[in-house]
Amino acid sequence: MEPGNITRISKFLLLGFSERPEVQPLIFGLFLSMYLITVFGNLLILLAVSSDSCLHTPMYFFLANVSFVDICFISTTVPKMLWNIQTQSKVITYEDCITQMNFFITFAGMDDFLLAVMAYDRFVAICHPLHYTVIMNPRLCGLLVLVSWMTSVLYSLVHTLMVLQLSFCTEVVIPHFFCELNQMIQLASSDTFLNNVVMYLAAMLLGGGLLVWILYSYSKIVSSIRGISSAPGKYKAFSTCASHLSVVSLFYCTSLGVYLSSAATQSSLSSATASVMYTVVTPMLNPFIYSLRNRDIKRALKRILGIQ
Repeated sequence: MEPGNITRISKFLLLGFSERPEVQPLIFGLFLSMYLITVFGNLLILLAVSSDSCLHTPMYFFLANVSFVDICFISTTVPKMLWNIQTQSKVITYEDCITQMNFFITFAGMDDFLLAVMAYDRFVAICHPLHYTVIMNPRLCGLLVLVSWMTSVLYSLVHTLMVLQLSFCTEVVIPHFFCELNQMIQLASSDTFLNNVVMYLAAMLLGGGLLVWILYSYSKIVSSIRGISSAPGKYKAFSTCASHLSVVSLFYCTSLGVYLSSAATQSSLSSATASVMYTVVTPMLNPFIYSLRNRDIKRALKRILGIQ
């Protein structure tokens, strides 16, 4: 790339899923429905936890934080895509693209950290039940969430500052429906070796490290459950972890699927479609997973909705 062809870029073009006009209303309706379901479902979880004193426990405190983060997570990508479809424009400014990428990384990191924190909460509740209220005191719960936020913001800030150092051509088309870090690095016209090293190293240390901690916690939980003599006791202990384990599996399997599919194929449509699984589908399903398998949440939701 000649130096004369590299200037200060002012905008990007987001291709989305399809350029066919007849498909746009279908995509708009589908994503609008999923967005509204996600926001409404997670708001109900927040309302249930905040309004029911029986749910003022560490587990539901962390669940409320997950619901809040999921609303923010999906709101960083879907509204802009819906706006572009409605206005028949694919343009996103350079500043908006960097901001979207920054918030996306922050909330994705928060989801990861909160899942690890919830695994620790279940580990203490099942493996050390007599000391649970002493260990998981309000101060520690608040500190765990605060550290998660600080680490996620710092993690996102590092990537954002490094992307700001990259140069782009005057016309950059992003084959995606949002400004994703990997896509931004691939489309840069300057050297991206350091960006790639930091991106994969950070993903291995943070994502991989947190996953190892979750697996370790559940290995201890399973050992403790196996030691319970009564069948009802085993069922009760396992039922408190089933929802969280389902969400962990959904989050990590879809995230891993995205990167495996993008590595296996060069199709931008396949990569964008795979990304929908953890950016849109996972936040949408979380309220259903937590409410359908939890009698306390169902009781609080019935009271809010006026259902006998």
